This record gives sequence, C-alpha cells and structure tokens, in this order.
Amino acid sequence: MEYRVQVHSGGRFVLPSKLRKELQIKTGDEIVLHLENGSIRMVPLHQAVVIAQQSVKKYVPQGTSLVDDLIQARREETAHE
Repeated sequence: MEYRVQVHSGGRFVLPSKLRKELQIKTGDEIVLHLENGSIRMVPLHQAVVIAQQSVKKYVPQGTSLVDDLIQARREETAHE
C-alpha cells in the first residue's frame, strides 16, 4: 500500500492512522530509519529488535542461552578480580 504525506517545518510529517495501526505504532514509540539506495526505510523499534534477534539466532546453536553464557562469563571475570 502506498501513502503520501506532506513534510512540515522541522522535517515533521504525520504517519496515517491506518499505517500506524497496521504497524502497531503507538504515541511515543521509536522508529528506526535506514537510508537505502536513496530511499528511507522506516521500521518500528519493536520490529527492528525482532529482526535483529532472528539474524543472530541462525548463528547460535540450538539449546544455547546467550544470557546464561553472558552471566557465566561475568561471574568468571568477577572471580578473577
């Protein structure tokens, strides 16, 4: 779907409500902007986190907890201090 919006002073524009609802964007939410080949790609922060998690997940062996690994590493560092 395509939307047209007008840019106002300070570079401000309003995301149409239909688009906000579709992307589950609420007042105060952050949006990540990517410049790609002369275009702007907008991704709600909550979706950007999901995308990043999916990207990392393919490099982590099944059953591995990165949180547990980090906690263990911090404990080992603390023990050596």
